[in-house]
Amino acid sequence: MSKPRLEGKTALITGAASGIGRAAAKLFLEEGARVAVSDLDLAGLKDFDSAGAKTFQQDVVDETRWREVVDTTVEKFGRLDILVNNAGIAIIGDIEKATLADFRKTLAVNVESVFLGCREAVRVMKSSGGSIVNLSSVAGIVGDASSAAYCASKGGVRLLTKSIALHCARAGYGIRCNSVHPAFTQTAMVEGLIATSRDPDRLREGLRRAIPIGRLGQAQEIAAAVLYLASDESSFVTGAEIVLDGGLTAQ
Repeated sequence: MSKPRLEGKTALITGAASGIGRAAAKLFLEEGARVAVSDLDLAGLKDFDSAGAKTFQQDVVDETRWREVVDTTVEKFGRLDILVNNAGIAIIGDIEKATLADFRKTLAVNVESVFLGCREAVRVMKSSGGSIVNLSSVAGIVGDASSAAYCASKGGVRLLTKSIALHCARAGYGIRCNSVHPAFTQTAMVEGLIATSRDPDRLREGLRRAIPIGRLGQAQEIAAAVLYLASDESSFVTGAEIVLDGGLTAQ
């Protein structure tokens, strides 16, 4: 039997009550990691308690709470080796329809939280090394006319990741930082956007047809890429972006 891929490692995953974050947390537990999970939806994390995970209610834009969550994780497990910045939101709106309030909220949740999480992770990882995985999107690589704020935020995550990777490499911290860029994935967030559209069936079919492989992604498929970046198998990978889009950006 092969050794679990994350044996002896401690991971903190945000936005773990559903979707990609939840899938990653379950996979990490299966692969031997000690796991801390956070979300605004604390009830959605309840079943992780029985698996030995540490659960936190966390608003990822709260600077003070980030320090508390990271320090408590280290106190419980003795170290932090992996941070997965997964929490995020999507508010649809093109440049004419998007409000400044929505734009600021999107950047706060999707970019500022990643900045705060990475800063706290670097603080506790720099003496022992580690891996940071930031969830971006194909919308951080190519534009989408209807998602001005979301594109701006995910593009920000992509370049912030590279800046952190270079800083940590040049400082000799042994911390790697990479981003993951999924296309449309069957998560509660995507399903919510579809359900609130004018014509859900048409939108769902349009999303499916936009992806050359002919279907939406699955949370478990994205989680598998996150696992690779979190593990020592990716020890020579930093400042990189893994695109999981069924061929969308190959066109």
